[in-house]
Amino acid sequence: MLVHSRAGRWAAWALFLVLFVPLFAVPLAVVVAASFATNWSGAFPSGPTGAHYAAATGADSLQALGTSLMTALAASLLALTAGTWAALAAAALRSRGKRILDALFVLPVAVPSVVVGLSVLVAFSRPPVLLNGTRWIVILAHTVLVTAFAYQSVSAAIVRLDPVYEQAAAGLGARPAYVLWRIRLPLLLPSLTAAAGLCFALSMGELSATMMLYPPDWTPLPVQIFAATDRGSLFTGAAVAVVLMGTTLLVLLGVSRIRTRASYR
Repeated sequence: MLVHSRAGRWAAWALFLVLFVPLFAVPLAVVVAASFATNWSGAFPSGPTGAHYAAATGADSLQALGTSLMTALAASLLALTAGTWAALAAAALRSRGKRILDALFVLPVAVPSVVVGLSVLVAFSRPPVLLNGTRWIVILAHTVLVTAFAYQSVSAAIVRLDPVYEQAAAGLGARPAYVLWRIRLPLLLPSLTAAAGLCFALSMGELSATMMLYPPDWTPLPVQIFAATDRGSLFTGAAVAVVLMGTTLLVLLGVSRIRTRASYR
């Protein structure tokens, strides 16, 4: 920690707990508690049960979970590819060109996601590119929404790269493509995995744009959670939300291990 005195460290931890517990820990604990309750009329839930998880792990929920995983995986890979390519290209531009490219990639997160969903719906509901009513329009919207985070993460990592390695390889006669694949991208691998994890987590929880675009045969899990709570099935919705959180955390833990190994390399 940046605080070196014992009193300062205790004060920093106390401030962290004061902010973390009510803002993050309590809401998550409430969702977990609600997933095991049959009613909640007082300060605490009552009637503990695991029946809600039977619905949360039923055929419809598992299909929706698979849809979310495939959507998030596809969107993350597309966003990481586009964001990395754009970040590498922006690094070679002058400051004005880089600022313009930064603004273009940040634009989708500067407006509400429902606006992005509407834009994609209007743009791809007619030939020559007709995606409305297919899974691809959902994947495209998620890609547009998360690419900005991949671009920003990789751009920040490129700025921190030591150019000595690239210069040494180029001085030994390595071609630009070889320098990119064998020097630059391996050095960026920890940042690439971190960006992929962030894009995946954001895509798994995306709802606003998805509600405008999803076809009946491609229903992600956040839509099912919204539908359950909208019907008044709050406890079932909480159980489905816990399944969504747990799955996302497991994937992020796997990505974290890959990132750790990449950092050691």
